Amino acid sequence: MFQSLSLTSRLTIFFTLVAAVVVLGLGAILHIATERHFVELDHMALKDKRHLIEEILESSRSVEDSTRRLSEALGSHHGLFALITDGQGKVIFRSEGFRPPQSTDQKLNSYGAESYLYWRDAQQEFHGQTFQVMPAYRPSVAAQVMVALDSEHHTQFMSELRQTLLIYAMLATMVSGLLGWLAAHHGMAPLRAMKSRASNVTGQKLNQRMSVDAVPVEMADLAHELNQMLDRLQKDFQRLSDFSSDLAHELRTPISNLMTQTQVALSSRRNAETYRDILASNAEEFQRLAKMVSDMLFLAKTERGVDLPHKESFLAAQEVQTLIEFYDAVADEKDIQLELRGDGEIVGDRLMFRRAVSNLLSNALRHADRGTSVVIGITQIDGYTQVEVSNTGDEIDPNALPRLFDRFYRAAPARNRPETEGAGLGLSITRAIVEAHGGHVLAHSSSRSTKFVMNFPLS
Repeated sequence: MFQSLSLTSRLTIFFTLVAAVVVLGLGAILHIATERHFVELDHMALKDKRHLIEEILESSRSVEDSTRRLSEALGSHHGLFALITDGQGKVIFRSEGFRPPQSTDQKLNSYGAESYLYWRDAQQEFHGQTFQVMPAYRPSVAAQVMVALDSEHHTQFMSELRQTLLIYAMLATMVSGLLGWLAAHHGMAPLRAMKSRASNVTGQKLNQRMSVDAVPVEMADLAHELNQMLDRLQKDFQRLSDFSSDLAHELRTPISNLMTQTQVALSSRRNAETYRDILASNAEEFQRLAKMVSDMLFLAKTERGVDLPHKESFLAAQEVQTLIEFYDAVADEKDIQLELRGDGEIVGDRLMFRRAVSNLLSNALRHADRGTSVVIGITQIDGYTQVEVSNTGDEIDPNALPRLFDRFYRAAPARNRPETEGAGLGLSITRAIVEAHGGHVLAHSSSRSTKFVMNFPLS
């Protein structure tokens, strides 16, 4: 049940309980201290009266003299009672209405070397003490003395004090609970403001941010993390929107070609050879669409941060040499030399590494000048294995370099791509593969030399 309460309610209950414990604790301490103080006052009063009685008995010349002096000394004290008897039990002095306890075995406490009694008679409570005195007129027989104080006024005062403290504790607890609720409600105001801002965040309004400076220090980190989360969401949403737009644009052309070509073929009767050519052309478009979809699925898997399917350690030069043998025919056709330099260890997926290098190698062969060389250099430096693919040819516009690895982006849109060329996803796939291995990829282009550098971490 407590877990279903709001944070404000929890804090209010906590403040109220703490206030109740503190107030009741202070009230208990005050009650105990006051009661102890009254007891000490009674003990001091009893001690004074004992000294007075001892002085009278030790200086009296007869029983009558002691009785008279005791009546004068003790009769005017309200709430003071005394009973004095001689050795034979004869009463020398007795306060009016005083009834001693039936037993003197019950001791209240010890005050120094003295023992005190506590008893109740009807509605009265007494603190008393018994002792012996050797009177001057009969030094051989000790007189038995019991002196007591009526503590009714103390008891009444303590009862009123308890009621006052209880009422004060209840009021103080209620006020503390109210103040605690106000403090908690006011303290939660920044959270309510953050909630209001968060409720305004939609797919069309991702620019809302939490105010870091306007919240307490304890919530500043939360606001900062939420802002960073919104930044990431906005970037991912923008990238998804761009991707959807680019994908629709890329799919529109081949689908339009297929529809147009099919409608033309169906508009009139044609011979078998014409239908065969149309189907062959459509098959090429379908093949391009299938490759585009396959590439997009591969990008989606790698960009979700999935683990590498087959992680192992292998030598990069061996895999690159296999690719060089595959591209030898294309290179010979364009009079381009393929060169491999160096070697290094790669920790990752062998097939994904081949695909990344294949994309760069195909791109280099496509844009290299005839009679030049495409160089694949492999080195190990600063905990990374670098794989560089460089070619000589037209430079890439410096403004296009930052977007070179974006999906469907082409550095030279003025050039019509051949039918065998991809959909502009090769470099995006290369970057996704390298990042899936924990590395990064760069591109440089100057002085008619273009270089792509892939960095793979050694561990």
